[in-house]
Amino acid sequence: MAKKDKFNYFDAFEKQLDIAAEEADILINAIEGFTSAEDLKDLLERAHTIEHDGDMVNHEILTSVSIDFITPFEREDIIALAQELDDVTDMIEGVLQRFYMFDVHFMHPQAIEFAEIIKKSIKALRKSMGSFREFKKLKKIRTMVEDVAELEERADALYMETIRQLYTEDAENAVRIEVWSRLFDRLEAICDVTKAVADTMATIALKNV
Repeated sequence: MAKKDKFNYFDAFEKQLDIAAEEADILINAIEGFTSAEDLKDLLERAHTIEHDGDMVNHEILTSVSIDFITPFEREDIIALAQELDDVTDMIEGVLQRFYMFDVHFMHPQAIEFAEIIKKSIKALRKSMGSFREFKKLKKIRTMVEDVAELEERADALYMETIRQLYTEDAENAVRIEVWSRLFDRLEAICDVTKAVADTMATIALKNV
């Protein structure tokens, strides 16, 4: 009987990041090409297909970690990293769904800035995955963490100014404030999760030098 190929966790993490990047592209397309919430249906279907692909990869990781006798690093760290990576994709889809559910009538100009920060953060994480495989290239991993942290700080500053703008310039439109406050909460939270992924990768690498 042929020997079963050993599950490659690093390949799976890379696939999770590729899926997250696809979802981020959908988000950017939705924002840049926005005409109406109703017209987002096709993009929502594509986003859900991508999110499902991410769920399948996450399931493969969790199944493998439960049965493999030897894993490349601690099981709880594998589970934590896989879940955080899956959260990135899930949360991006959640923003797209809220554009539709909240029936937004226009696209806020700051939304694209958040989407671009998210995409850049995912790209930085993906670029560092080769170094993460080897654990010894800590300098490259630290550089990635710094890059993602800087992007997350930009998102924090953007969030503060954008929310202030809502409450000062749209003070008479309570519904608009409520809707876009919730959306920007979610967009900022995605940036926080990408930073959490970077920190988790750095911590795992340090533990396995």
